Amino acid sequence: MSDQDRRRGEVPIRPAGPGRLVSGTAWVVLFLGLWLWGRDATDVHAGMSRPATGDMAAAGRPPDLPLPPAHAPLGDALPERLDVPGLGISAPVLARGLDGRGGIEPPSFDRADAVGWYAAGVTPGEAGAALMVGHVDTETRPAVFYRLSGIEPGATIRVVRAGGGTAEFTVDDVRVLDRDGFDARQAYAPRTTGRAELRLITCGGTFDRATGGYTANVVVSAYLTGTGP
Repeated sequence: MSDQDRRRGEVPIRPAGPGRLVSGTAWVVLFLGLWLWGRDATDVHAGMSRPATGDMAAAGRPPDLPLPPAHAPLGDALPERLDVPGLGISAPVLARGLDGRGGIEPPSFDRADAVGWYAAGVTPGEAGAALMVGHVDTETRPAVFYRLSGIEPGATIRVVRAGGGTAEFTVDDVRVLDRDGFDARQAYAPRTTGRAELRLITCGGTFDRATGGYTANVVVSAYLTGTGP
């Protein structure tokens, strides 16, 4: 493990805990270019969004919605807490690696109230796309991102950073991506060169009892628009 990995708190890869959202079926597979995408090596143009199924909200961004200008990227600082005021989310952030199939490993089910940050990528506020994942539910109760599909473009997301200060993001896009034919670029790649972006990812669509997983992923895209205390 490198000094950078130790500084960012990357954790050893370990299997996810028991529950309905099992590793390998609940999380999409990352491709080899994930780290490069997170480092702002590739741009992605806005694509088609489609409604979720089941109880999930419609996805996308209204074409006439005014959004604030982007803030200049910040320096490197570890994320400590994720706050989404409009959804009542205030969750600790845990550094995560990849699972045995190459997907981002979410927190264990006994920490279903926590959010996992992909520690080999950028920190929230740096240029590039910082990736955070969380469970939508467990076998017995809702989890941290249970209401994530209800977020709307223009909503505020705050990430409390180590050493003080908060990175403030504005949601600009919500997509529901089917597992079949999943396009990793839409989920993970930065949308605009040089911009500090954030992705919040959880399970969506409908629960497939045959496979023990969900049929889609909810991907919330946001970009840095300010800072706070």
